[in-house]
Amino acid sequence: MSSSEREDDTGGVHIAVPDFQDIMLPLLRLAGEGEQSFNESLEKLAEEFQLSPDDLNELMPSGSPKFRSRVSWAKTYLKKAGLLESRKRGFFNITERGLEVLKEDPSVIDVDFLMQFPEFAEFREGSGKPRKIRKRRRKRAGSRKERLTPEERLERAHDELRKGLAAEILDIVRNSSPEFFERLVVDLLVRMGYGGSREDAGSAIGRQGDGGVDGIIKEDRLGLDVIYIQAKRWNSSVSRPEIQKFVGALQGKRAKKGIFITTSDFTAGAREYVSKIDSRIVLIDGMQMANYMIEHGVGVTEVAYYSVKKIDNDYFSE
Repeated sequence: MSSSEREDDTGGVHIAVPDFQDIMLPLLRLAGEGEQSFNESLEKLAEEFQLSPDDLNELMPSGSPKFRSRVSWAKTYLKKAGLLESRKRGFFNITERGLEVLKEDPSVIDVDFLMQFPEFAEFREGSGKPRKIRKRRRKRAGSRKERLTPEERLERAHDELRKGLAAEILDIVRNSSPEFFERLVVDLLVRMGYGGSREDAGSAIGRQGDGGVDGIIKEDRLGLDVIYIQAKRWNSSVSRPEIQKFVGALQGKRAKKGIFITTSDFTAGAREYVSKIDSRIVLIDGMQMANYMIEHGVGVTEVAYYSVKKIDNDYFSE
């Protein structure tokens, strides 16, 4: 009997909440039918897996609904592999790559299958190197984790949770309004120690521009120096010419320091240019911004806390 099955009261086999990897292929097929809302996809998948009300009400230790969490993780992994995308908040679509995968009619889509895509390999292991699919393979990526100590598995799980949360945050921010993005930038910089009070920061940042905000903010509460801010709510990469414009704006304001925040990323040329100029420019890409939000508690809330303990050798010494 598989981990997603259990015996019911009559002795028959009942399909319990499926593993998040078992959800991947049905979710991709569902997206292949057209744009889907996340909530509607939950209902359709629950019907496909024949889940009972008790299954749908089953909670994780953190208190989150297990099925909803697993569907969300399946969606996140498919998006990181480039098979799904979000064009507006709360909805997702299949990509051209996703359609090509469906044409191949795979029997299963799991972590091992997704490792063939460089974006997912980078997200999963930081290598960016795709892995060939083995013809005979049913062992999940979890089999590799079983060789790790419990402490190492916990650390790996925490890292995966953080990466998934950062990806979800970035997706929401990219689909937010310019006004919301403006408030987010202010909140984040204040939490990071810039701008003095929120009122000071809010009055300094607020000149709405092309999909973002820009302005001047105090470097510290005493206002001994100022930092020029440029924020772009973009999907495309920020290239060198945009950074050069930013540096020109700094010179025009006689500013020496600047922060460029984007919801996308920066080209290699942009980063190389910043490393060679005299002005102190800090580049914050989308994933860095999302991780700063997690670190400083902006737009996130704690749902569970796990205390890891070890032997107190001093206590047991005689």
